[in-house]
Amino acid sequence: MELSHLVILLVLIGCMASMVPVFMCLFFTAVIGFILYTDLPVLLLTQSLFRSMDNFSLVVVLYFILCGNIMTAGSIVDKLIKVANILVSWLPGGLGMTGVIACGLFGAISGSTVATVVALGGFMIPALIQNKYDDDYAVGLMTTAGNLGVIIPPSIGMILYCMISNVSLEGLFLTGFLPGILIIIGTCVYTYFIYRKNTYLVRLPVPDTKQVIKTLKEGFWSLMLPIIIFGGIFSGAFTANEAAVVASVFAFVVELFIHKSIKLKDVKKITVSSAVTSATLLIIVAGATSFGRYLTLEAIPGKITEAVLASISSPVVFLLAINILLLIVGMFMDIISATLILGPVFIPMLNAFNIDPMHFGLILTVNLAIGYCTPPMGVSLYISGSIANKDLVWVSKAVIPFLVIQIAVLMFLTYAPNIVLWLPRVFGFHS
Repeated sequence: MELSHLVILLVLIGCMASMVPVFMCLFFTAVIGFILYTDLPVLLLTQSLFRSMDNFSLVVVLYFILCGNIMTAGSIVDKLIKVANILVSWLPGGLGMTGVIACGLFGAISGSTVATVVALGGFMIPALIQNKYDDDYAVGLMTTAGNLGVIIPPSIGMILYCMISNVSLEGLFLTGFLPGILIIIGTCVYTYFIYRKNTYLVRLPVPDTKQVIKTLKEGFWSLMLPIIIFGGIFSGAFTANEAAVVASVFAFVVELFIHKSIKLKDVKKITVSSAVTSATLLIIVAGATSFGRYLTLEAIPGKITEAVLASISSPVVFLLAINILLLIVGMFMDIISATLILGPVFIPMLNAFNIDPMHFGLILTVNLAIGYCTPPMGVSLYISGSIANKDLVWVSKAVIPFLVIQIAVLMFLTYAPNIVLWLPRVFGFHS
């Protein structure tokens, strides 16, 4: 490693260790690199910063954020929970299963882990504890189930990966359904086995046909939202960008005029809140892109590729090393920054190991999603901790069984590319 590279790495780690916001760490490190180790004007970095935010692909992210905020403010989330509850509430640990299924349904609309944990964790964690579920189970479940928000499409991480890799967004979206379903099944099976002999939990009776039909009628408009999004995208009726706009308009209409759970005066508050969240995301994108520009100018991705190819020859070992590295990175860096920085570093290596870029995009997304639940920077840990009034260490221990399930799913997906890419091939988004 050259001295300049070591200095830049130490500056970046030092900023992060000082609890400086990640986007500022990345931007300041890029500025220092430009000043000390290049002959280029810093103005070039400023141009890259603004150009990174002037990207039409980001429109889909902004509108899915708006859609998620509309659902959180309205009653769509409540109706999705009721639908999930009627399906599994009669099973041992049924309320816990309801939580993870509801996260899957919400994730199929919002595209955000944080939004999923905030919207569903705030309701389900107290409900689980009140119904005599173990505190660590309730907190661990709802902290990790939020990862489905970024794994099940539409996913903000997947959208950003497609920006830098040029793989089909629709095809990458299709790869996300398999890990999402496997995580839901694995979590429900785990829940069943730990509560199957429990006698103090209240189990609801098996619902009759009338109850099921009534609940599905109440949740009809909520369930139509993911159907419209994915039906429109994969039928070719509209693009992913257009789907995000359609979803936002549909959610507003449903909440304002059908559910009547929000009022016209709330629209401004929801829109402003979404704009602030979107601005935060754009700042992170700008910081990550600036740092990525410095790495590119210094040819660091190429040098890393040469070093990796010189020391690793097996695709199996390469994928294992990538998974370990990404799990570690996820502990310190958010999915947006990590995707924009590490994506351009790893993508050039894929051809040498005959790894499909779409398959790798899923591996990257699932790895970094798990990072939301790993200390010290896992955002979901802090959100759930504040809801349950628990400290970081306690919450970190509570999530371990559920992270084991998600890492097991990750390992399966890593070494089963044909299964992962089956759906994109069926729909014609992958050759």
